[in-house]
Amino acid sequence: MLYHLFDWLNQHYKIPGAGLFQYQTFRIAMAILLSLVIATVYGKRIILYLQKKQIGESVRDLGLEGQMQKKGTPTMGGIIILLSIIIPTILFANLDKVYIRLMLLCTVWLGVIGFLDDYFKIRSRKLALSKGEAYKKKDSDGLAGISKIIGQIGLGIIIGTTLYFSNAVTVERQLQTSSTNIVLQKGEKLAKDSKVIVRNIDGKERYYVKVKTPITTIPFVKSHEFNYSKLISWIGEGAEKYTWIVYIIIVTLIITAVSNGANLTDGLDGLAAGVSAIVGAGLGVFVYVSGNYVFADYLNIMYIPNLGELSVFVGAFVGACIGFLWYNAYPAQVFMGDTGSLALGGIIASLAIIVRKEWLIPIFCGIFLVENLSVIIQVGYFKYTKKKYGEGRRVFLMSPLHHHYQKKGFHENKIALRFWIITILLVVASIMTLKIR
Repeated sequence: MLYHLFDWLNQHYKIPGAGLFQYQTFRIAMAILLSLVIATVYGKRIILYLQKKQIGESVRDLGLEGQMQKKGTPTMGGIIILLSIIIPTILFANLDKVYIRLMLLCTVWLGVIGFLDDYFKIRSRKLALSKGEAYKKKDSDGLAGISKIIGQIGLGIIIGTTLYFSNAVTVERQLQTSSTNIVLQKGEKLAKDSKVIVRNIDGKERYYVKVKTPITTIPFVKSHEFNYSKLISWIGEGAEKYTWIVYIIIVTLIITAVSNGANLTDGLDGLAAGVSAIVGAGLGVFVYVSGNYVFADYLNIMYIPNLGELSVFVGAFVGACIGFLWYNAYPAQVFMGDTGSLALGGIIASLAIIVRKEWLIPIFCGIFLVENLSVIIQVGYFKYTKKKYGEGRRVFLMSPLHHHYQKKGFHENKIALRFWIITILLVVASIMTLKIR
């Protein structure tokens, strides 16, 4: 909103300083600062309100050190994260850009799903206590798992459909000459009203054209661009027209998997927020270089028009996660709950898909991946051994993986810090793929 206001003032009244909002770096910095202020200053007020309303965490005794001390700690703190992302983005980003609108939708959509899940769980607990009954987490009336999955699938369909069909979503393809004889790859088509774009880079003229293409990036491969139409090319001639189905399915699976991965990771003080902040910073690098044609040309990566504006959203996202850590780091004064964790995972997945780096997710989201896998392996092996031997056996002392290390005697603060360090290494490795291929 401020971006549009000052843009209008600059055009009509030439007010001194109004043009400052045209600089992307300034708006990124302002988004980071405002998100930090909202999370730290107003976050405290939200925590006090949650305490007043007795919106606290219910804890089952799982034999983990310090676990029962967390009982009653305010939950649903994800509201702090959501506000710290949404408000700076609305104020400082160009809301005309399709990527900004998509990310705001993603944040609100998954935030609402997580909020409803938390709300119903809390209502169930209060109802049980009012009747003088013992509250059991397994008896919670939170959103059914299928309801959350349906919500995630719905978001995946919206994002996948928009990215595939919207005329505002394009990439630039470099041409060998300025000739109007444009040769496109299979599955590509010219964007609406596309024309040859001449850019002067390092004193040399280069020619580009905007195209619509379901293309992504494969890490560590020299010819690193991959068109999703190749996945169904074996069907026969003309099969590429059905690529949109494959693309939407893949986008939906990624958003669902990463969102649930973040949800499972949110089990220790500061763990999910810290990992998300680091991953967000790494994605910010990808957004910035892919949205700048000079850097994109230097790194020999695809230039995505209008992507740079997304840096403002990423700045708010990282600031929100770091600001939330002010109260969520050990010992936590508030938990994010599903309100925050589902949204964090969905935002990370959507950003990766928009910047065409979704196949790097297993690397920079390695913590989310192993947390997911630990649960799948534990549950699968338990069911298999129970059927075969009559008693269920376990691979880990407890799942998700962070609880396994708690059972082994590691302090939760040490586990969280080490997971942060691992995430930093994974993010650095992901950024290195810009040149190592």
